[in-house]
Amino acid sequence: MKGARLPSGVYASTTQSPVLLLGAAHVVDLSVPLRRALAERVLDGVALELDPERAAALLPDARPSSGARTGAPLFARLWSLLQRRLGAQIGGGEAGAEMRVAFAVARDRQLPVFLIDDPIRQTLVRLVQTMPFKERVALLVGAFVGLFVPARVVEREMDRYTEAPEEFSAQLREASPTIARVLLDERNEHMADRLAALRGRGFGRIAVVVGDAHLPGLSAALSRRGIPVEAIPFRQLHRATGPSSGPT
Repeated sequence: MKGARLPSGVYASTTQSPVLLLGAAHVVDLSVPLRRALAERVLDGVALELDPERAAALLPDARPSSGARTGAPLFARLWSLLQRRLGAQIGGGEAGAEMRVAFAVARDRQLPVFLIDDPIRQTLVRLVQTMPFKERVALLVGAFVGLFVPARVVEREMDRYTEAPEEFSAQLREASPTIARVLLDERNEHMADRLAALRGRGFGRIAVVVGDAHLPGLSAALSRRGIPVEAIPFRQLHRATGPSSGPT
């Protein structure tokens, strides 16, 4: 991009550029606004809320490392099944589509892709080991019940989340503080550390695609490390969804 005129709002210096956080819902099609948001930026790379194992399952050109284990813990299998079901019913979205879109944009622009999440197996083992029995039962029951919840109920809850994500986060922390700590807070800190390391290597102009629930905590974690942040939450991307991407 040397000598090129930069679009408005784009930072030419990696030391000035904020990390761009894009909040996604893993079962809602955000292809159009995600592509638009990524296309309008001068970027050094794209980071995804994935670990190598999940990337190998989701991304077309990813390959599992040698000796990669197959199969997954029960919670992970139930959650994957639930995401596929909801994705098929809510506007035709496909679970993990936002990661594939970001990966495709990075590939088309010849940008490096960074996987910044903790290994899924280690995270789930830690979750189960530290979770009180009551929370563990509630999580398992909730996963099973979610398989049979009508799509209209899920859509209504998605609309509620879009309008008041902070309220949902507060409810999660009250209902299951262990889930909030292990699946949100700890991962946010680890992802912030990895993004800070990337910034130190010269990848300052970086776009990060994460689940929307991570945006407040990850933004705060980066700010504590002295890294400026620009966040585009799910509700903003969702409202910008073009008609070609289907109702969501």
